Amino acid sequence: MSFTGPSVGSGGRTARRAFEFGRTYVVRPKGKHQATVVWLHGLGDNGSSWSQLLESLPLPNIKWICPTAPTQPISIFGGFPSTAWFDVGELSEDAPDDVEGLDASAAHVANLLSTEPDDIKLGIGGFSMGAATALYSATCFSTRKYGNGNQYPCNLSAVVGLSGWLPCSKTLSKKLEVDEAARRAASIPLLLCHGKSDDVVPYKFGEKSSQTLSSTGFQNVTFKSYNGLGHYTIPEEMDEVCAWLRSKLGLDGTSS
Repeated sequence: MSFTGPSVGSGGRTARRAFEFGRTYVVRPKGKHQATVVWLHGLGDNGSSWSQLLESLPLPNIKWICPTAPTQPISIFGGFPSTAWFDVGELSEDAPDDVEGLDASAAHVANLLSTEPDDIKLGIGGFSMGAATALYSATCFSTRKYGNGNQYPCNLSAVVGLSGWLPCSKTLSKKLEVDEAARRAASIPLLLCHGKSDDVVPYKFGEKSSQTLSSTGFQNVTFKSYNGLGHYTIPEEMDEVCAWLRSKLGLDGTSS
């Protein structure tokens, strides 16, 4: 599926980018279908590797959808192309956010969830820049808008971010000043996990993202840290993700 960013007028502004998304991998539920979660890979990866891990988890009531990001020039690689949900330069407090790329990926995820039955709970998760895209989607859900102002259509019940960060954090508090946005932000459960030895996305970015979400009105944020964990996942972390999803999505008869 391709997604073209919003048109912009002439006058020297950047031409819109066309985003060509790769293959999507689906893991069917082994038991009664109660929830669907789109899981987003990290920079340079694809949906296949995570689909294999997710299929092994003891969550028989979840349908997993694992899309593959577009291949696009990446600033941090000097313009060398890679699969990525959005362009990323340096990771710093002042680095500009690629809102056009984030919107395109968040819209692709929303489209993947749009055909799920009404009684199925919907979630988004991801690793690294996939986690960043998942957290960005959570803010779009709260404001009911993408960064470009278009309407965000999905009702999300849970969002998970592993080894990631929160894009567009500086403008978040202003976006949540509307009562309805604040109510949605307060209601959605978020799980952020980060390794203290992460040398790709430093631990402080995960910690700061969690603090920013909590301080701007996301009242149901859980932050888990792992001593000695680098930029990858471990069984202990995935066990916590499973337990958290079972609880928040009310799977297997558990209450949320």
